[in-house]
Amino acid sequence: MARYIFITGGVVSSLGKGLASAALGALLQARGYSVRLRKLDPYLNVDPGTMSPFEHGEVFVTDDGAETDLDLGHYERFTGVAARKTDSISSGRVYSNVLERERRGDYLGKTIQVIPHVTNEIKDFLKIGADEVDFMLCEIGGTVGDIEGLPFFEAIRQFGQDMPRGDCVYMHLTLLPFIAASGELKTKPTQHSVKELRSIGIAPDVLVCRSESPIPEKEREKLALFCNVRPDSVIAAMDLKSIYEAPLAYHREGMDSAVLAAFGITDAPAPDLSKWEDVADRVYHPEGQVRVAVVGKYTQLEDAYKSIAEALTHGGMHNRVKVQAEWIDSEIFDREDAADRLQGYHAILVPGGFGERGTEGKIKAAAYAREHHIPYLGICLGMQMAVIEAARNLAGISNAGSEEFDHESAGQRRFEPVVYHLKEWLEGNRTIQRKADDDKGGTMRLGAYDATLAAGSQVAEIYGSTAISERHRNRYEVDMAYRDQLEAHGLRFSGVSPDGRLPEIVEFKGHPWYIGVQFHPELKSKPFAPHPLFADFVRAAVEQSRLV
Repeated sequence: MARYIFITGGVVSSLGKGLASAALGALLQARGYSVRLRKLDPYLNVDPGTMSPFEHGEVFVTDDGAETDLDLGHYERFTGVAARKTDSISSGRVYSNVLERERRGDYLGKTIQVIPHVTNEIKDFLKIGADEVDFMLCEIGGTVGDIEGLPFFEAIRQFGQDMPRGDCVYMHLTLLPFIAASGELKTKPTQHSVKELRSIGIAPDVLVCRSESPIPEKEREKLALFCNVRPDSVIAAMDLKSIYEAPLAYHREGMDSAVLAAFGITDAPAPDLSKWEDVADRVYHPEGQVRVAVVGKYTQLEDAYKSIAEALTHGGMHNRVKVQAEWIDSEIFDREDAADRLQGYHAILVPGGFGERGTEGKIKAAAYAREHHIPYLGICLGMQMAVIEAARNLAGISNAGSEEFDHESAGQRRFEPVVYHLKEWLEGNRTIQRKADDDKGGTMRLGAYDATLAAGSQVAEIYGSTAISERHRNRYEVDMAYRDQLEAHGLRFSGVSPDGRLPEIVEFKGHPWYIGVQFHPELKSKPFAPHPLFADFVRAAVEQSRLV
């Protein structure tokens, strides 16, 4: 059975629980242990799939089709362990499961209550796959004291009691604010947060304290005394220039040693951190710089494109350059000339999104990249906009557009839909069917699907294969009926689904690097294994920088 590490947070949100969890998982792996990481979110949405990117950031998609919190992206990037549906759950999913069981009569007529029925549902979730790994790291979203999170805190308290003694460790992440007027780090918020945690029956074994500077010995001893932890279990989490230094920084602070000591493990192998030392070296010692314009519609919140930002960083590390990603709101091009704004960039990336807002700006960005031979990567909606641009400006379909935009305008036909609503596709051996008026949650083409690449194509050369598997999250597809018409003008359909019905990749002949993909390659990129498309996209940007 796995040993369990529960990571909780206090004082304020967004302190970096996900990053701390991911870094700890990487450190345990460096010592030879196997790990799996999980996220328990208190919000009442069933999953973040229908939440606004401005509200929640990006939706991270797993191979098996789960729409999850972006922290699972951190988990994958740091540990290389592919996340699954069973690694993410929310209060909404928990209550939905409990109520479905009640309707079926599974509880034999009993009164349904938070304790034990909701907490038992959470504990059953925690036990899934417990025999597969050495350590199970479970992050609780939100902060201690949040009313929505109480069932989760009660469940992990009970779980610690149910498990053999010493098989569960609790790590609590808090804030040590610096008061400039007094020149002091203040420990009182952490003391109160731990007091709140202890009041519900959970005593932290390890404290991780976010601060802008090292924790003086006096404050470290004070925290240990008042929070009832050992001084060497008070871990400083200072601000870093790069998140990829986190495993090294936490190891220097003794996080992994403190956690293993809390389990009573004294014979753990020393960690092999050479992989992370190489990653840090590539981040901090680039041999050049390229500028990449990311033309999107959610640019006000960088977390909306978190995996894209990290995949660009990985591509830069692979090429030993720093990628300066600059986020441009696509709606700007409704008022400004794209050429004036996009001059000087070495590459252009147009990411995914939903809805018509900002799409004309994305089309203009795609046109600029095509006409000026600037490396272009279009992802999901970014591929669709590249196809629409080619249809309008090369194939003579002046009113080319997406069926999605007509659906937004109450079905008014304004466009010739070269992109249509996907009503049917193959998933393994079964056919999935969807209608435009279906519920929005969980009804897209989600998760890993295979694609076949044309021999001799640019993408086949980049991947080094003609068979790939990539993660999808889309409800609309480019219509294959326009393939011949578009290919006659140089837009090659170089990747398709195995049955040949759905286009997966397009590329422009005669262009140095112009690729659109229906899937999301950024979701599988890692610092020590950059995604091939991002690695080669940045390489092309480096080549472009030498021409400017």
